[in-house]
Amino acid sequence: MEESRLIQTINEISGFVWGPPLLILLVGTGIYLTFRLAFLQFRTLPYALKLAFSKKQDKSSEGDISHFQSLMTALAATVGTGNIAGVATAVVIGGPGAVFWMWLSAIFGMATKYAEAILAVKYREKDKNGQMAGGPMYYLEKGLKMKWLGVTFAVLAAIAAFGIGNTVQSNSVAAVIESNWGINPWITGILLAIFTGLVLLGGIRSIGRAVAFIVPLMALFYVGAGLILILGNVELVPSAVALIFSDAFTGQAVAGGAIGVVIQYGVARGVFSNEAGLGSAPIAAAAAKTDYPGRQALVSMTQVFIDTIIICSITGIALVMGNLYTGGETGAALTSATFEYFLGPAGAVVVAVGLVFFAYSTILGWSYYGEKCFYYLFRSQTSIIVYRVLFVLAVAVGAGASLDVVWGVADIMNGLMAIPNLIGLLGLSGVVVAETHRFLKQMREEKAQSAGARQEG
Repeated sequence: MEESRLIQTINEISGFVWGPPLLILLVGTGIYLTFRLAFLQFRTLPYALKLAFSKKQDKSSEGDISHFQSLMTALAATVGTGNIAGVATAVVIGGPGAVFWMWLSAIFGMATKYAEAILAVKYREKDKNGQMAGGPMYYLEKGLKMKWLGVTFAVLAAIAAFGIGNTVQSNSVAAVIESNWGINPWITGILLAIFTGLVLLGGIRSIGRAVAFIVPLMALFYVGAGLILILGNVELVPSAVALIFSDAFTGQAVAGGAIGVVIQYGVARGVFSNEAGLGSAPIAAAAAKTDYPGRQALVSMTQVFIDTIIICSITGIALVMGNLYTGGETGAALTSATFEYFLGPAGAVVVAVGLVFFAYSTILGWSYYGEKCFYYLFRSQTSIIVYRVLFVLAVAVGAGASLDVVWGVADIMNGLMAIPNLIGLLGLSGVVVAETHRFLKQMREEKAQSAGARQEG
């Protein structure tokens, strides 16, 4: 009885933290930055995608990992249960229209993610091991001159890393594997802990190499299966998309036509999936080898596009096409049932395998975020070793534990860590604009040089 009361209290606090004020602040910051940057995410997206996936990576500049590895680390942390379970929850509670608001929040979230990354690279520093350290805690301290706010962010993010980025992910993996293949959760947990530990031993370079291999494969696997589902039933797509747009402004699919619920769950689940504004991804951006903060910022911006506009859209459109969201199922079970409905038993396997790899990559990505927050707080190599040991142990424990309380607390920490980060983004928006102008000038010069070289050739 006491535990159920505790869970109820935590869920109420979480609902308050993730309520309209925070969502308005998150989206409002994205809108503000979009206007200050003159709609940069629209103008530069093709170049940003080309830069992110270019084989020619910047190797001469300071940093620990390539643009691509930095992007994959950020994607590893964000492409997770939110893309499968989170989208389904949004559609069940908010109706099909929630998908539209997920898209809209992502469009503005790209500007937020860009600003986070540009500040992370500008204010990064080398740690005692010669590796890059950066993120909201550094730009809050060095840029905004508010160290206490940087410490607040680091504490909240470090706690969230053990929840959202660790135990709840290993628990999801264990549950999926047990339901599909009957393997004991504790066995899954121990194996996950071993694989996580082996990667963490090598630090960010090892994590970068691992996620650069895992993330593209898992994304292509899930997106490929989703496209087969959608294109194989293409006659259902126009009506599904039409329903998403019409319900976004009417809320008819929600009890009482509560348009506010449609918007809230669309925005909340979109942010939960791509983490724009939460301050996690810039920690990975700070490790990238880059000559200009703006160059890495453009690469980081593509993460929101890939996570929400591509991967979440596959899930959302499939769910609306399947029309199973009124049947009582929710979360990953609903996505699994939808894929199975269209693709047969193979569909359920796709979702199960996708969830396993999505969740494991999230563990790897968040392990780095938490490690950097620990280092910022304690400034010693010993703290990193202690953190890694605790993190690996938590992976094993999380797989077999009941996590209602942990999930709720981690959700609260995840929401609260956005507040100091958004204060930093708004307070340093002038720096973001100045750095952007500096890089855009460099971009124009590079284009002119390239055009001149072609003419000479």
